[in-house]
Amino acid sequence: MIRTLLFFMAAAACAAEDTREILRKLAAITGLSLKTPVKQQTMRRDQLKDYFEARIRESVKPEEIRLEELVLKRFGFVPKDFDLKKTTIDLMSEQAAAFYDYRKKKMVLLDGDSGLSQDMALVHELAHALADQHFRLDRFLKAASEDDDRSLARMAVMEGQATWLMSEFMAAGMGQSLANNTAAAEMMQRMAGSAGSGFPIFNSVPLYMKESLVFPYAQGMMFQHRVFEKMGKAAFSEVFRRPPESTQEILHPERYFARGEAVKPPLPNLPAPKEWKPLTGGTAGEFDHRVLLKQYAPVSEGLAQEWRGAQFRIFEHRRTKRTVLSYASQWGSEKAAADFFRAYQEIVKGKWRAIEARRQEEDLFSGESEDGLFEVRRSGAVVTSLEGLAPAR
Repeated sequence: MIRTLLFFMAAAACAAEDTREILRKLAAITGLSLKTPVKQQTMRRDQLKDYFEARIRESVKPEEIRLEELVLKRFGFVPKDFDLKKTTIDLMSEQAAAFYDYRKKKMVLLDGDSGLSQDMALVHELAHALADQHFRLDRFLKAASEDDDRSLARMAVMEGQATWLMSEFMAAGMGQSLANNTAAAEMMQRMAGSAGSGFPIFNSVPLYMKESLVFPYAQGMMFQHRVFEKMGKAAFSEVFRRPPESTQEILHPERYFARGEAVKPPLPNLPAPKEWKPLTGGTAGEFDHRVLLKQYAPVSEGLAQEWRGAQFRIFEHRRTKRTVLSYASQWGSEKAAADFFRAYQEIVKGKWRAIEARRQEEDLFSGESEDGLFEVRRSGAVVTSLEGLAPAR
């Protein structure tokens, strides 16, 4: 208990240090040299929403936001009236203490904010600035933008490294290090995982939003720790030069070193395929399945580690504009797939208000909900689902 108190006391002392000194220490820890000074500006908290709205307008098209929101709703991660853009801006505005804008290459500090949260945020964001000078964070993230799961894994690299460095920086102020102290790293992971619990907006959002915000920091930090344990200082460059391919590699770093490859099982066929056009699609990783199971079938959450690959596509009917979710996942064994097939039935029952099950067999579950017809199947180690088809007239 007293060591935790000392840890926070050390954290509170860092605000008095010049940012150049913080960057010098971060460079010494990582072996990454500071190439240019980091620009800074201050901003009032009441300006944050306008700033984040402008950033979203610059980088994301309205149609992209609409489709991302549609995916979340089709999987049942968020309710039908969920507003993704508004919620994202509200969350960012509520939690920001300082941030690094990697597009404009500058640090933004909130005017009048002080104390532990901004002190820790300052070190964290300066760690981003240092990494950006070597690995161009905008390009690093954009390189995986077409793959949802790989994109989240790269976000975990970026945020996880900054969280680990922030923690190591604080520990160094007490003459300690995370390098030989996994217990301390795990304590910091727990702190990162609970950091949002004191914020009202964070507490009010759907589970998937909470988990998506926490994952890059908490799980990303332990991923960085495991790579550091194996590679030492070279780990800080390695995770950017050879980034993980999936959130499964973040959650299970041994798979990062083994360097397996996720599979993409074939999607189920739509009836009259020429009548449909694809709207959007992507991958669904172990992280997505963990949250899906936690939300609707919590006793089966551990199944997610048996994930071996999954993809989805949302189609729109050319005439009626009805949308359908087509989904396929592959599992580590036929038993794991059978277990997930049963768990997915609970997911189907949970995300709609009422369903009528018409066939419930060993490898087939089909019926109708207010969303339309659904058909879930298992074949070997693969589970597929079609959801939202129009009922027969």
